[in-house]
Amino acid sequence: MFAFIARQPILDIDKDVFAYELLFRDGVNNSYPSIEKSEATNKLLTQNCRTLALDEISCSKKSFINFQPETLLQKLHSSLNPENVVVELSTDGDPVTSLLDSCKQVKEMGFTIAIDNCRVESQWSKILPFIDMVKVDTSKSNVTHISENLKQFVDANVRLIADKVNTHDDFNICRDVGFDYFQGYFFSKPESIPHQNLPTSKLTLIELMGASSSATFDVENINRVIEHDVGLSYMLLRFINNPTINKRYKITSLRHALNYMGEVEIKKFIALLALTNLSDDKPLELLHLSLVRAKFCDLIGVEKNLGNNPPTAFLVGLFSMLDALLDQDMQILMEKLPLIEDVKVALCGGQNELSMYLMLVQAFESGNWLKVIRSAKILDLEQKLLHSLFNEAILWGNGVKRSISRHFPESKV
Repeated sequence: MFAFIARQPILDIDKDVFAYELLFRDGVNNSYPSIEKSEATNKLLTQNCRTLALDEISCSKKSFINFQPETLLQKLHSSLNPENVVVELSTDGDPVTSLLDSCKQVKEMGFTIAIDNCRVESQWSKILPFIDMVKVDTSKSNVTHISENLKQFVDANVRLIADKVNTHDDFNICRDVGFDYFQGYFFSKPESIPHQNLPTSKLTLIELMGASSSATFDVENINRVIEHDVGLSYMLLRFINNPTINKRYKITSLRHALNYMGEVEIKKFIALLALTNLSDDKPLELLHLSLVRAKFCDLIGVEKNLGNNPPTAFLVGLFSMLDALLDQDMQILMEKLPLIEDVKVALCGGQNELSMYLMLVQAFESGNWLKVIRSAKILDLEQKLLHSLFNEAILWGNGVKRSISRHFPESKV
C-alpha cells in the first residue's frame, strides 16, 4: 500500500489526536500519488521495504490526504474508505468553479472534505455547503483578523483547523477565537522553563532512567523497585505480553518477565516505563511520538552496528522530548540524569552520530524529503531501507501505545 510516507497529528481542543495528515513523498507537494505514479513506485519497492495500510499509518484515526485535481478525475482509489479518509483540497491556483466541481464530485462519493485556506470573499461562499472543514495557516494569517470572519463558517457548520500551531501561546489564542482542531508541534514544546526541582514522586523514575543508560546495573535492585509499585508491575506485564513485543510466550510474573527480556531489553523497557509515568499529565501523542523516535533510532543504530549496551540510540529517541514532558530546559535535565555523555550531547543539540539519527527522524516527521535524502547519504544508508525502518517504527509505536495507554493503575512511587 503506502511506503514513502510521513504523518502529522491533528489534535482536538483537549490535545487528543483527532486525525493524522498523511504526507506522500512520491506525490506532488506531499499529495496522494496519481495512479501512474503509484504503479511506478510499486515497481521500485523491494522486499525489505515494509509498506503500511492506511489504518496502520493513522493508528485507526481519521486520515487527511491532500489530492491534486488530476488525481480526483481518475476517481479515488477503492481502498480509501469515506468513513476514515478526509479529502483535503487546496485553493491555490484553482478557480472557484473548478474547485466547486471537485467538491461536488467528492461529496457524492461520501467523503468528508477539508479546504486549505478557504477565502472569505463572497465568490467562495458557494463552496461552503459542500465542505466540512477549513484549514487555516495561522503562521501566515492574523488570528484576530481570522476571528472576525469565523461567523460565516460557523453558520455553515464548517469546523475550523488551525495549521502551523507551533507554540502553546499559538494554541491558546487559536482555541480562544474558536478553532476546533490544531495541527503543529506546539505540544512537543515545554510550556515553561521554571528553575525548580523535580517532585519527589518522579525522582525514582529519574533513577530508573539513569539505570537504563548504564553499561551494567543491579537487576535485583530494579526488581525491588518495580515489585513495590503496582502500577509499574502491571504495566510491565501488560507490555511484555503485547503481541508486538512477544508473540510466543505468556509471561505471568515479574521475575519471568525480567528473565525473558534479557538485559538490553530490560534497560529499554525501564526507560520506557519511567517516561510513561512522567507523562501522565501530557498529551498521549507526545509519548507516542517518543516511542516512534526511539524505535527508529534503535533500528538505525542496528544498521550502523552501534553497540546496544547501553541502548544509546533507543534512549536518544525516547528522551528527545523529555523537556516538553517535564517543562524544563533539556540542559538542566541532563545535569540531573546520569546518562552517558554521547546521549547528553545529542539531546542538547550537539553534533555526533546519535544527533544525526535524531535529525533524520525529525525530517521524516515533517515530510522534509530533501533532508531525508541528505541524511541518508551522510549515514550511507539506502533511502528505501530508511522508509522501511520508519514504517516498522510506526507499527511498533502503535502497538506499544496500546499496551501503555492511560488505563492502568496510577504509580505510587
